[in-house]
Amino acid sequence: MDKRSQPRLQIQGRAFSHDKPIDLQEAAVLLQAGDDVAIARLPLSRGLVLRLPDGRLLEVGQRIQAGHKLALRGIAQGQPVLRYGSIIGFATQTIAAGSHVHTHNLAVGTLHQQYTYGSELRLVDPVPLHQRRTFLGYKRPDGRVGTRNYLALIGTVNCSASTIRAIQKRFGPEILRRYPQIDGIIGLTHKSGCAMGRQGINTLQRVLAGMASHPNVGAYLLVGLGCESNQIPNLINEMGLSAGRQWKEPLSLTLQEHEGVAQTVEEGVRLISELLPRVNEVRREPVPISELTLALQCGGSDGWSGVTANPALGYCADELIRQGGTAVLSETPEIYGAEHVLLRRARSQEVGEKLLARLRWWEQYVAINDMEMDNNPSPGNKLGGLTTIYEKSLGAIAKGGSSPLNAVYQYAEPIAERGLVVMDTPGYDPVSVTGQVAGGANIVVFTTGRGSCFGFKPAPSIKVATNTPLYENMRNDMDLNAGAILEGVSAEEIGRQILEEVIAVASGKKSKSEAQDIGEEEFAPWILGATM
Repeated sequence: MDKRSQPRLQIQGRAFSHDKPIDLQEAAVLLQAGDDVAIARLPLSRGLVLRLPDGRLLEVGQRIQAGHKLALRGIAQGQPVLRYGSIIGFATQTIAAGSHVHTHNLAVGTLHQQYTYGSELRLVDPVPLHQRRTFLGYKRPDGRVGTRNYLALIGTVNCSASTIRAIQKRFGPEILRRYPQIDGIIGLTHKSGCAMGRQGINTLQRVLAGMASHPNVGAYLLVGLGCESNQIPNLINEMGLSAGRQWKEPLSLTLQEHEGVAQTVEEGVRLISELLPRVNEVRREPVPISELTLALQCGGSDGWSGVTANPALGYCADELIRQGGTAVLSETPEIYGAEHVLLRRARSQEVGEKLLARLRWWEQYVAINDMEMDNNPSPGNKLGGLTTIYEKSLGAIAKGGSSPLNAVYQYAEPIAERGLVVMDTPGYDPVSVTGQVAGGANIVVFTTGRGSCFGFKPAPSIKVATNTPLYENMRNDMDLNAGAILEGVSAEEIGRQILEEVIAVASGKKSKSEAQDIGEEEFAPWILGATM
């Protein structure tokens, strides 16, 4: 077929014919001048001629889907391929200019990273105290601030999960309407708590204690079986939940001490009924947004995540940190291959070495479980244009903005430092957010390119779509649209919109997931070690 007779290509509402070159930036996104690939804005058809920034003409050699990579130059087999100015993988075969770059011709390989600690450390320019923003939060006796006010039923073992659900069912909407300052009664149940070693118990206890002491939880009741490895007295004593060390009383029940499920349910209903009026006494009041600890999360990522939503969220994180707040970057497997960027912003070599130690631990962890670090990206990520873990990581860390890296924490460890911190978590969203919230995060922003319908109680979750088609298709689940960046809106403007939404939701506005009552089943503590 002659090029003149081929259909005209529609991009951004404009028509382009194959016999006339168009500028690269109209059809694709080039992130850095030295990159080997650009990202297609919309499907690019074979034969389309692009004019590159240096004046060269490039003919598209095959159809390339939106969000996928286009080779801007020929790349020899074995050579590194750059995106974000960093290596995203190595060519597994010769790649011709104008070709589609993806799993068929790109893979991970050995990286020889040059680590420099703090070489790009940029001190935060703090907002003066009299100019700092506020939100309406719940001030707690320990000085922390909640964005929600829940009453929590916390299971120490899976054996008590059904009992917790039975207690919950006794408090329907007609009862909770009497307590307008309470956001609900949540049941935090899980699949472990027994037949586990010390590492597993320690991790689980950090999670459960973090939820019990969380500022979004006004009171709690621990519910166990009685004979489990995760004993309630040990949890209370070892995690500092005992009376006098916390502002909340550590109430607890076990099925074996209360003659089984039925009696335990009745006793649980009695205790919760007594707690409801007390938890309802608190009122929202203005507090600085420096009291916000923001969990940064991405899931169902695509080729646009690192171009639109993640950089915009990074801008929001930087602004929150300038206001004295805290942002928590996690999903350690999705830092792998991009750690050199974070190390350049490490506050000290000690902080940088803590991050590297966690990455080395992950290399060993996946090896003994017959996996590889490149098992992430997922099939959905790859359909969206992501090819390797290096590429995914370079886009994922954009959520962390440009602030100094101040600390690195173990999973569910209490977060004490302000500013940007890293918490070691898996990449799996429910497990990751569980650790972040247990560590003290009181609000979550979750970016997605494929459409993760995620919520998390007790911390509200705001979802940001990476592209406009996703946002339009899932309006009931997406709170904000970062796809507007591809239509000319700046990442900074979308970042400001995210920050405004964070303040509004922290003050009581329901996120899209909360409006649909999503977020209880996503509680998923990381199960470490053997199950015996």
